[in-house]
This record gives sequence, C-alpha cells and structure tokens, in this order.
Amino acid sequence: MTTIKRALPAEVVAGADWRRSSHSGGSEGQCVEVAEISSAAHIGIAVRDSKNEHGPVLFLDSSVFHCFAAAI
Repeated sequence: MTTIKRALPAEVVAGADWRRSSHSGGSEGQCVEVAEISSAAHIGIAVRDSKNEHGPVLFLDSSVFHCFAAAI
C-alpha cells in the first residue's frame, strides 16, 4: 500500500528542478509547482505553492501523485 508523506520543509528539496504543474490555473494566482525527487532518503514528487517558494512542501510517493493527477 502506498502512503502520503507528511509535509516537508522546503530545505529537504533545495536544488530541485521545479516546474509549474500543467494543472495550474495560469494567471488566476492558483499555481502549484512540482519536482521529481530522487535521493537516498526520498523518492517521489514534491508539490509546493508557486507563490511561497520557501513554504511547506507536500511530498508524495510517485504512484500516489500519478493517481491524484489522473483524477483531477
């Protein structure tokens, strides 16, 4: 069974290659960024608010993220 990870501080994913999600609202100010994370301790997808780069990061197992993205 896959699990959702707790929100992580942004420092955990410092240096990640962030990109704007294709599901973001564009000019409406409701944008999220996603980054693939692959390290010894973390493998998955990180999600953050594009307006708050130093804020909390939601970290999901890749399979959970892809199920979520397919559902929206």
